[in-house]
Amino acid sequence: MSQMLALLLVISILYIGDVISVKTKAWIPSVFVCAVLFLIGYWTFFPKDIVNVAGITTPVAIMVMYLLITNMGTLLSLKELVRQWKTIVISLSGIAGITAAVFIVCMLMFDRNTAIVTIPPLVGGIVSSIIMSKGAAEAGLVDLSVFAILIYVMQGFAGYSLTAIMLQREGKRVLKKYRAGEWQNDDITPADDAHQPTTIVAEDKMPRLFSVIPTHYNTSYFKFVRLALISYLAYSASMAAAPFVSISPFVLCLLFGVAAASFGFLEKQPLQKANGFGFAVMALMLFIFDTLNKATPEMLMRLLFPMVILIGTAIIGMFIISWIVGKMLGVSMEMAFAISLTALYGFPADYIITNEAITALTKNEKERQILTNHMLGPMLVGGFISVTMVSVVMAGIMVGYITPVAG
Repeated sequence: MSQMLALLLVISILYIGDVISVKTKAWIPSVFVCAVLFLIGYWTFFPKDIVNVAGITTPVAIMVMYLLITNMGTLLSLKELVRQWKTIVISLSGIAGITAAVFIVCMLMFDRNTAIVTIPPLVGGIVSSIIMSKGAAEAGLVDLSVFAILIYVMQGFAGYSLTAIMLQREGKRVLKKYRAGEWQNDDITPADDAHQPTTIVAEDKMPRLFSVIPTHYNTSYFKFVRLALISYLAYSASMAAAPFVSISPFVLCLLFGVAAASFGFLEKQPLQKANGFGFAVMALMLFIFDTLNKATPEMLMRLLFPMVILIGTAIIGMFIISWIVGKMLGVSMEMAFAISLTALYGFPADYIITNEAITALTKNEKERQILTNHMLGPMLVGGFISVTMVSVVMAGIMVGYITPVAG
């Protein structure tokens, strides 16, 4: 198969996934559609190395992981997180619930490696899934390497529908109080601009440390240079620490990205502003689906039972803990559970589902604003904390505890 035919086929699959997701309003996740199509391809006429043939080799995928995670770090606004401390506590409690429940069930029914590989993808997304899948593959655990990707592909099904139900119930509660004249602006996010999505790219200008340089020198290459430098410093720090403590370079990329944005070395979302974000995500998605070339029908049947059990366990665990913590903080059960559920999908699904729930509940502009101010900010911050931050840190730490296959 020629390189361009391979590239055409794999990108077409990504696009078909997007089309079906948009058509079904995200009820059928694009990653699920893509996974099914890749599996069909691998089981029929795709060469096993079609992603490599298309040009997305492992070094390319690792490169974009470094850039994407450093880019993630620039999204962190300490001021906004301080304002939404209740959301953060609830999100972290949900993660604790997932971790405890899944670990207990794995130790009773499966094994320690299954727990280690499963937990980070369940509280995160694409990056944590790749880290755990790669770690399991290097340890000789082929089934678990595929399992990490399947968890990422399938968990959205449970998350989307449950979140929609919780937000509908929360929205009806808020509207009932508002219409009765009893609604107080006591929501978890008092900031007027908290409902704005955290991923909107701001006006392109030099970051603070380079403010003396004219803006027209802030080219795409200059953004890439600074992003690559921070990624390299994170990698170097990881290597320097290796004789004393094992720290994943991806964890340090996230932390170094936060620091670089805070000190004015990086602007927010430099990868988007350098017009490289779309390509980077495409390469990473193809790298994920490349893992499925090891999946056979027999393997999928073996993994189906633990996948259903562990996703169900994670949901029960996060519900119990987030409900208790939400009650202590004066946040409704519905809102607390919805915030925790963002761990199963993150942005942009949290933004889409919340807006769709608001649209379905009312057409009145004032009521829509009330619901937006109350629900959208916490949903975005909840997804950012779990998927963008905590899951990457967890994956970077836990991957070191995978026990390799003997011999």
